[in-house]
Amino acid sequence: MGIDTGNTAWVLLCATLVFFMTPGLAFFYGGMARSKNVLGTIMQSFFLMGLIGVEFCLLGYTMAFGDDISGLIGGLNKLGLEGVGTAVMEDTGIPEMAFVAFQAMFAIITPSLISGAVPGRMKFGAYALFSLIWAICIYNPMAHWVWGGGFLAELGALDFAGGLVIHILSGVSALTLCLLLGKRQGYGRIPMLPHHMPMTILGASILWFGWFGFNAGSALGVGQLAANALITTLLAPAAAMVAWVVVEWMHHGKPTVFGAASGCVAGLVAITPAAGFVTPLGSFWIGVIGGVICYFAVAVLKNKLGYDDSLDAFGIHGIGGTWGAIATGIWATTEINEAGANGLLYGETDLFVAQLISIVVAYALAVVGTFIIYKVLSAVMEMRLDKNAETMGIDISEHGESGYNQSSL
Repeated sequence: MGIDTGNTAWVLLCATLVFFMTPGLAFFYGGMARSKNVLGTIMQSFFLMGLIGVEFCLLGYTMAFGDDISGLIGGLNKLGLEGVGTAVMEDTGIPEMAFVAFQAMFAIITPSLISGAVPGRMKFGAYALFSLIWAICIYNPMAHWVWGGGFLAELGALDFAGGLVIHILSGVSALTLCLLLGKRQGYGRIPMLPHHMPMTILGASILWFGWFGFNAGSALGVGQLAANALITTLLAPAAAMVAWVVVEWMHHGKPTVFGAASGCVAGLVAITPAAGFVTPLGSFWIGVIGGVICYFAVAVLKNKLGYDDSLDAFGIHGIGGTWGAIATGIWATTEINEAGANGLLYGETDLFVAQLISIVVAYALAVVGTFIIYKVLSAVMEMRLDKNAETMGIDISEHGESGYNQSSL
Protein backbone atom coordinates (compact mmCIF):
# COMPACT_ATOMS: atom_id res chain seq x y z
CA MET A 1 0.00 0.00 0.00
CA GLY A 2 1.33 3.44 -0.91
CA ILE A 3 1.30 6.53 1.22
CA ASP A 4 -2.13 8.08 1.78
CA THR A 5 -1.37 11.80 1.78
CA GLY A 6 -4.66 12.76 3.44
CA ASN A 7 -4.21 10.37 6.37
CA THR A 8 -0.56 11.35 6.67
CA ALA A 9 -1.35 15.06 6.80
CA TRP A 10 -4.00 14.42 9.45
CA VAL A 11 -1.71 12.39 11.72
CA LEU A 12 1.13 14.91 11.40
CA LEU A 13 -1.25 17.75 12.23
CA CYS A 14 -2.62 15.87 15.24
CA ALA A 15 0.90 15.10 16.45
CA THR A 16 1.64 18.83 16.60
CA LEU A 17 -1.65 19.43 18.44
CA VAL A 18 -0.72 16.83 21.06
CA PHE A 19 2.77 18.34 21.33
CA PHE A 20 1.15 21.68 22.19
CA MET A 21 -0.72 20.01 25.06
CA THR A 22 2.41 19.70 27.20
CA PRO A 23 3.04 23.49 27.30
CA GLY A 24 -0.70 23.78 27.96
CA LEU A 25 -0.32 21.42 30.91
CA ALA A 26 2.63 23.50 32.12
CA PHE A 27 0.43 26.61 32.18
CA PHE A 28 -2.50 24.70 33.71
CA TYR A 29 -0.36 23.41 36.58
CA GLY A 30 1.77 26.55 36.79
CA GLY A 31 -1.23 28.78 37.40
CA MET A 32 -2.47 26.48 40.16
CA ALA A 33 0.90 26.47 41.94
CA ARG A 34 1.99 29.08 44.48
CA SER A 35 3.89 32.00 42.99
CA LYS A 36 7.20 30.89 44.50
CA ASN A 37 6.89 27.55 42.65
CA VAL A 38 5.53 28.63 39.27
CA LEU A 39 8.74 28.25 37.23
CA GLY A 40 9.68 24.96 38.82
CA THR A 41 6.19 23.59 38.18
CA ILE A 42 6.31 24.68 34.54
CA MET A 43 9.81 23.19 34.20
CA GLN A 44 8.57 19.81 35.36
CA SER A 45 6.44 19.60 32.22
CA PHE A 46 8.56 21.56 29.78
CA PHE A 47 11.80 19.69 30.48
CA LEU A 48 10.18 16.34 29.75
CA MET A 49 9.53 17.48 26.19
CA GLY A 50 13.28 17.10 25.78
CA LEU A 51 14.05 14.23 28.12
CA ILE A 52 11.20 11.88 27.16
CA GLY A 53 11.34 12.99 23.53
CA VAL A 54 14.88 11.59 23.35
CA GLU A 55 14.04 8.48 25.39
CA PHE A 56 11.01 7.51 23.33
CA CYS A 57 12.66 7.91 19.94
CA LEU A 58 15.78 5.98 20.93
CA LEU A 59 14.28 3.29 23.18
CA GLY A 60 10.62 3.74 24.07
CA TYR A 61 9.14 3.21 20.62
CA THR A 62 10.72 -0.18 20.15
CA MET A 63 9.74 -1.25 23.68
CA ALA A 64 6.12 -0.29 22.97
CA PHE A 65 5.75 -1.17 19.29
CA GLY A 66 8.62 -3.48 18.43
CA ASP A 67 8.07 -7.17 17.67
CA ASP A 68 6.02 -8.70 20.47
CA ILE A 69 7.85 -10.86 23.03
CA SER A 70 5.42 -13.16 24.86
CA GLY A 71 2.81 -10.39 25.11
CA LEU A 72 4.96 -8.52 27.64
CA ILE A 73 7.25 -6.12 25.78
CA GLY A 74 8.34 -5.06 22.31
CA GLY A 75 11.65 -6.32 20.97
CA LEU A 76 14.67 -4.18 20.13
CA ASN A 77 14.24 -4.49 16.35
CA LYS A 78 13.32 -0.77 16.16
CA LEU A 79 15.96 0.50 18.57
CA GLY A 80 16.95 4.03 17.61
CA LEU A 81 14.11 3.89 15.02
CA GLU A 82 16.07 1.34 13.02
CA GLY A 83 14.22 0.46 9.82
CA VAL A 84 11.34 2.84 10.50
CA GLY A 85 12.25 5.55 8.03
CA THR A 86 10.86 3.97 4.85
CA ALA A 87 8.14 1.79 6.37
CA VAL A 88 4.46 2.43 5.60
CA MET A 89 1.69 1.21 7.90
CA GLU A 90 -0.51 -1.06 5.82
CA ASP A 91 -3.93 -0.37 7.34
CA THR A 92 -3.72 3.42 7.19
CA GLY A 93 -1.19 4.26 4.49
CA ILE A 94 0.79 6.60 6.75
CA PRO A 95 4.58 6.51 7.09
CA GLU A 96 5.53 4.74 10.29
CA MET A 97 7.65 7.77 11.14
CA ALA A 98 4.44 9.81 11.38
CA PHE A 99 3.08 7.24 13.84
CA VAL A 100 6.32 7.52 15.84
CA ALA A 101 5.88 11.29 16.06
CA PHE A 102 2.26 10.94 17.18
CA GLN A 103 3.07 8.34 19.83
CA ALA A 104 6.06 10.34 21.07
CA MET A 105 3.74 13.18 22.07
CA PHE A 106 1.69 10.75 24.18
CA ALA A 107 4.84 9.47 25.86
CA ILE A 108 5.98 13.01 26.67
CA ILE A 109 2.80 14.25 28.34
CA THR A 110 2.11 11.14 30.43
CA PRO A 111 4.88 11.49 33.07
CA SER A 112 4.33 15.26 32.99
CA LEU A 113 0.87 14.66 34.46
CA ILE A 114 2.46 13.14 37.57
CA SER A 115 4.03 16.49 38.43
CA GLY A 116 0.60 17.78 39.47
CA ALA A 117 0.79 15.80 42.71
CA VAL A 118 4.23 16.96 43.89
CA PRO A 119 4.88 20.68 43.14
CA GLY A 120 6.86 22.63 45.67
CA ARG A 121 8.47 19.71 47.48
CA MET A 122 10.37 17.40 45.10
CA LYS A 123 13.93 18.11 44.00
CA PHE A 124 14.22 18.70 40.27
CA GLY A 125 17.03 16.20 39.67
CA ALA A 126 15.10 13.50 41.51
CA TYR A 127 11.94 14.32 39.55
CA ALA A 128 13.74 14.17 36.19
CA LEU A 129 15.43 10.85 36.95
CA PHE A 130 12.23 9.39 38.38
CA SER A 131 10.33 10.44 35.22
CA LEU A 132 12.91 8.86 32.93
CA ILE A 133 12.92 5.53 34.76
CA TRP A 134 9.12 5.61 35.08
CA ALA A 135 8.74 6.13 31.33
CA ILE A 136 11.03 3.18 30.58
CA CYS A 137 9.79 0.73 33.19
CA ILE A 138 6.08 1.62 33.51
CA TYR A 139 4.81 3.58 30.52
CA ASN A 140 6.54 1.65 27.74
CA PRO A 141 5.44 -1.82 28.89
CA MET A 142 1.84 -0.66 29.45
CA ALA A 143 1.74 0.94 26.01
CA HIS A 144 2.84 -2.39 24.56
CA TRP A 145 0.31 -4.38 26.56
CA VAL A 146 -2.58 -2.26 25.28
CA TRP A 147 -1.51 -0.80 21.91
CA GLY A 148 1.47 -2.86 20.80
CA GLY A 149 -0.14 -6.29 20.63
CA GLY A 150 0.51 -7.28 24.25
CA PHE A 151 -1.56 -9.47 26.55
CA LEU A 152 -4.19 -6.84 27.42
CA ALA A 153 -4.87 -6.30 23.72
CA GLU A 154 -5.21 -10.07 23.34
CA LEU A 155 -7.60 -10.05 26.28
CA GLY A 156 -9.81 -7.62 24.37
CA ALA A 157 -9.26 -4.41 26.35
CA LEU A 158 -10.06 -1.20 24.49
CA ASP A 159 -8.29 2.12 25.01
CA PHE A 160 -8.75 4.45 22.07
CA ALA A 161 -6.38 7.21 23.14
CA GLY A 162 -5.00 6.52 26.60
CA GLY A 163 -7.39 6.10 29.53
CA LEU A 164 -5.49 3.05 30.74
CA VAL A 165 -2.06 3.82 29.36
CA ILE A 166 -1.93 7.52 30.12
CA HIS A 167 -4.43 8.67 32.72
CA ILE A 168 -4.74 5.74 35.10
CA LEU A 169 -0.99 5.11 35.04
CA SER A 170 -0.06 8.76 35.65
CA GLY A 171 -2.87 9.50 38.12
CA VAL A 172 -2.29 6.45 40.32
CA SER A 173 1.48 6.94 40.15
CA ALA A 174 0.96 10.57 41.18
CA LEU A 175 -1.02 9.53 44.25
CA THR A 176 1.59 6.94 45.19
CA LEU A 177 4.41 9.45 44.80
CA CYS A 178 2.75 12.18 46.84
CA LEU A 179 2.09 9.71 49.65
CA LEU A 180 5.73 8.63 49.62
CA LEU A 181 6.99 12.22 49.63
CA GLY A 182 4.64 13.37 52.34
CA LYS A 183 2.56 16.53 52.65
CA ARG A 184 3.73 20.06 51.97
CA GLN A 185 4.70 22.13 54.98
CA GLY A 186 1.61 23.79 56.39
CA TYR A 187 -0.79 21.68 54.33
CA GLY A 188 -4.25 21.91 55.87
CA ARG A 189 -3.21 24.80 58.14
CA ILE A 190 -2.40 27.66 55.77
CA PRO A 191 -4.06 28.64 52.47
CA MET A 192 -2.35 27.26 49.35
CA LEU A 193 -4.46 28.82 46.63
CA PRO A 194 -3.73 29.04 42.89
CA HIS A 195 -1.64 32.13 42.29
CA HIS A 196 -2.71 32.90 38.69
CA MET A 197 -6.11 31.68 37.57
CA PRO A 198 -5.93 33.28 34.08
CA MET A 199 -2.83 31.15 33.44
CA THR A 200 -4.73 28.05 34.53
CA ILE A 201 -7.66 28.84 32.23
CA LEU A 202 -5.24 29.44 29.35
CA GLY A 203 -3.66 26.07 30.05
CA ALA A 204 -7.03 24.31 30.18
CA SER A 205 -8.03 25.91 26.88
CA ILE A 206 -4.80 24.77 25.22
CA LEU A 207 -5.32 21.28 26.59
CA TRP A 208 -8.83 21.10 25.14
CA PHE A 209 -7.58 22.41 21.81
CA GLY A 210 -4.78 19.84 21.68
CA TRP A 211 -7.06 17.07 22.89
CA PHE A 212 -8.91 17.12 19.57
CA GLY A 213 -5.65 15.88 18.06
CA PHE A 214 -5.13 13.53 21.01
CA ASN A 215 -8.41 11.67 20.43
CA ALA A 216 -9.36 12.28 16.79
CA GLY A 217 -5.77 11.67 15.71
CA SER A 218 -5.93 8.21 17.26
CA ALA A 219 -8.14 7.19 14.35
CA LEU A 220 -4.89 7.40 12.32
CA GLY A 221 -6.75 8.71 9.32
CA VAL A 222 -9.38 11.03 7.92
CA GLY A 223 -12.91 9.67 8.00
CA GLN A 224 -16.02 8.89 10.01
CA LEU A 225 -14.10 7.51 12.99
CA ALA A 226 -11.99 10.65 13.35
CA ALA A 227 -15.10 12.81 13.05
CA ASN A 228 -16.86 10.81 15.76
CA ALA A 229 -13.85 11.06 18.06
CA LEU A 230 -13.69 14.81 17.54
CA ILE A 231 -17.38 15.29 18.36
CA THR A 232 -17.19 13.13 21.48
CA THR A 233 -14.13 15.16 22.53
CA LEU A 234 -16.29 18.28 22.26
CA LEU A 235 -19.40 16.93 23.95
CA ALA A 236 -18.01 14.99 26.92
CA PRO A 237 -15.85 17.79 28.40
CA ALA A 238 -18.60 20.33 27.74
CA ALA A 239 -21.06 18.16 29.67
CA ALA A 240 -18.53 17.48 32.42
CA MET A 241 -17.80 21.19 32.83
CA VAL A 242 -21.49 21.99 33.26
CA ALA A 243 -22.00 19.07 35.65
CA TRP A 244 -18.97 20.03 37.78
CA VAL A 245 -20.02 23.68 38.04
CA VAL A 246 -23.64 22.83 38.90
CA VAL A 247 -22.63 20.35 41.61
CA GLU A 248 -20.02 22.76 42.98
CA TRP A 249 -22.60 25.56 43.01
CA MET A 250 -25.00 23.39 44.98
CA HIS A 251 -22.29 22.07 47.31
CA HIS A 252 -20.28 25.23 48.01
CA GLY A 253 -22.64 28.01 47.01
CA LYS A 254 -20.58 29.54 44.20
CA PRO A 255 -19.68 28.46 40.65
CA THR A 256 -15.91 28.93 40.32
CA VAL A 257 -13.73 29.47 37.29
CA PHE A 258 -11.33 26.93 38.73
CA GLY A 259 -14.18 24.42 38.86
CA ALA A 260 -15.05 25.04 35.22
CA ALA A 261 -11.45 24.38 34.18
CA SER A 262 -11.22 21.26 36.33
CA GLY A 263 -14.53 19.93 35.04
CA CYS A 264 -13.45 20.44 31.46
CA VAL A 265 -10.25 18.45 31.97
CA ALA A 266 -12.12 15.73 33.89
CA GLY A 267 -14.43 15.26 30.92
CA LEU A 268 -11.52 15.13 28.51
CA VAL A 269 -9.86 12.45 30.60
CA ALA A 270 -13.06 10.41 30.89
CA ILE A 271 -13.77 10.35 27.14
CA THR A 272 -10.20 9.56 26.08
CA PRO A 273 -10.43 5.74 26.18
CA ALA A 274 -13.93 5.75 24.67
CA ALA A 275 -13.77 8.51 22.04
CA GLY A 276 -13.60 6.19 19.06
CA PHE A 277 -15.95 3.53 20.39
CA VAL A 278 -19.07 5.35 21.67
CA THR A 279 -21.88 7.42 20.19
CA PRO A 280 -22.16 11.16 20.87
CA LEU A 281 -25.04 10.47 23.28
CA GLY A 282 -22.86 7.95 25.11
CA SER A 283 -20.09 10.55 25.38
CA PHE A 284 -22.57 13.00 26.91
CA TRP A 285 -23.37 10.63 29.76
CA ILE A 286 -19.70 9.71 30.20
CA GLY A 287 -18.94 13.42 30.58
CA VAL A 288 -21.79 14.19 32.98
CA ILE A 289 -21.04 11.28 35.28
CA GLY A 290 -17.28 11.85 35.00
CA GLY A 291 -17.64 15.50 36.01
CA VAL A 292 -19.65 14.58 39.11
CA ILE A 293 -17.37 11.70 40.14
CA CYS A 294 -14.19 13.75 39.73
CA TYR A 295 -15.68 16.70 41.62
CA PHE A 296 -16.36 14.55 44.66
CA ALA A 297 -12.93 12.92 44.37
CA VAL A 298 -11.31 16.37 44.50
CA ALA A 299 -13.65 18.24 46.86
CA VAL A 300 -14.66 15.47 49.27
CA LEU A 301 -12.51 12.34 49.04
CA LYS A 302 -9.15 14.14 49.13
CA ASN A 303 -10.12 16.18 52.17
CA LYS A 304 -11.59 13.19 53.97
CA LEU A 305 -8.53 10.99 53.43
CA GLY A 306 -6.05 13.85 53.89
CA TYR A 307 -3.56 13.10 51.13
CA ASP A 308 -1.75 16.07 49.54
CA ASP A 309 -2.40 15.64 45.81
CA SER A 310 -1.52 19.28 45.26
CA LEU A 311 -3.04 19.90 41.82
CA ASP A 312 -5.47 16.97 41.74
CA ALA A 313 -3.55 14.69 39.40
CA PHE A 314 -5.17 11.61 40.94
CA GLY A 315 -8.61 13.13 41.47
CA ILE A 316 -8.91 14.10 37.81
CA HIS A 317 -6.62 11.78 35.86
CA GLY A 318 -6.65 8.69 38.05
CA ILE A 319 -10.36 8.76 38.89
CA GLY A 320 -11.41 10.19 35.51
CA GLY A 321 -9.33 7.62 33.63
CA THR A 322 -10.78 4.81 35.72
CA TRP A 323 -14.32 5.95 35.02
CA GLY A 324 -13.53 6.34 31.31
CA ALA A 325 -12.17 2.79 31.08
CA ILE A 326 -15.25 1.42 32.86
CA ALA A 327 -17.56 3.54 30.70
CA THR A 328 -15.94 2.16 27.56
CA GLY A 329 -17.04 -1.27 28.70
CA ILE A 330 -20.59 0.05 29.09
CA TRP A 331 -21.18 2.30 26.06
CA ALA A 332 -18.83 0.93 23.36
CA THR A 333 -20.54 -0.24 20.19
CA THR A 334 -19.37 -1.75 16.93
CA GLU A 335 -21.80 0.57 15.16
CA ILE A 336 -19.19 3.28 15.69
CA ASN A 337 -16.04 1.19 15.33
CA GLU A 338 -16.11 -2.29 13.82
CA ALA A 339 -12.65 -2.96 15.23
CA GLY A 340 -14.00 -2.46 18.76
CA ALA A 341 -16.60 -4.45 20.69
CA ASN A 342 -20.03 -4.07 22.22
CA GLY A 343 -20.39 -3.05 25.85
CA LEU A 344 -22.98 -3.81 28.49
CA LEU A 345 -25.62 -1.53 26.98
CA TYR A 346 -25.40 -3.52 23.76
CA GLY A 347 -25.88 -6.88 25.41
CA GLU A 348 -22.33 -8.18 25.83
CA THR A 349 -20.19 -8.62 28.94
CA ASP A 350 -16.77 -9.69 27.60
CA LEU A 351 -15.53 -6.17 27.02
CA PHE A 352 -16.66 -4.96 30.44
CA VAL A 353 -14.79 -7.79 32.14
CA ALA A 354 -11.68 -7.11 30.04
CA GLN A 355 -11.83 -3.42 31.04
CA LEU A 356 -12.05 -4.27 34.75
CA ILE A 357 -9.10 -6.65 34.52
CA SER A 358 -7.06 -4.03 32.64
CA ILE A 359 -7.84 -1.39 35.27
CA VAL A 360 -6.58 -3.70 38.02
CA VAL A 361 -3.40 -4.37 36.03
CA ALA A 362 -2.84 -0.64 35.45
CA TYR A 363 -3.33 0.18 39.14
CA ALA A 364 -0.99 -2.60 40.23
CA LEU A 365 1.72 -1.58 37.77
CA ALA A 366 1.48 2.08 38.76
CA VAL A 367 1.54 1.49 42.53
CA VAL A 368 4.19 -1.22 42.65
CA GLY A 369 6.36 0.33 39.94
CA THR A 370 6.28 3.82 41.45
CA PHE A 371 7.01 2.45 44.93
CA ILE A 372 10.03 0.48 43.74
CA ILE A 373 11.45 3.34 41.65
CA TYR A 374 11.04 5.79 44.53
CA LYS A 375 12.65 3.50 47.09
CA VAL A 376 15.62 2.72 44.85
CA LEU A 377 16.23 6.39 44.07
CA SER A 378 15.73 7.53 47.65
CA ALA A 379 18.48 5.11 48.71
CA VAL A 380 21.03 6.98 46.58
CA MET A 381 19.74 10.58 46.46
CA GLU A 382 17.55 13.11 48.23
CA MET A 383 14.06 13.13 46.77
CA ARG A 384 12.49 15.95 48.78
CA LEU A 385 13.57 19.51 49.38
CA ASP A 386 14.74 20.38 52.87
CA LYS A 387 12.59 22.64 55.02
CA ASN A 388 14.39 25.88 54.16
CA ALA A 389 14.38 25.21 50.42
CA GLU A 390 10.67 24.34 50.46
CA THR A 391 9.90 27.54 52.39
CA MET A 392 11.92 29.56 49.88
CA GLY A 393 10.22 27.90 46.93
CA ILE A 394 11.56 25.68 44.17
CA ASP A 395 12.02 28.58 41.72
CA ILE A 396 14.88 30.02 43.77
CA SER A 397 16.12 26.93 45.60
CA GLU A 398 16.20 24.58 42.60
CA HIS A 399 16.55 26.87 39.57
CA GLY A 400 17.98 30.14 40.88
CA GLU A 401 15.25 32.13 39.17
CA SER A 402 12.05 33.93 40.04
CA GLY A 403 8.85 33.80 38.06
CA TYR A 404 8.05 37.43 38.79
CA ASN A 405 10.22 40.49 39.29
CA GLN A 406 8.95 41.86 42.57
CA SER A 407 10.30 44.72 44.63
CA SER A 408 10.11 44.47 48.41
CA LEU A 409 9.98 47.38 50.81
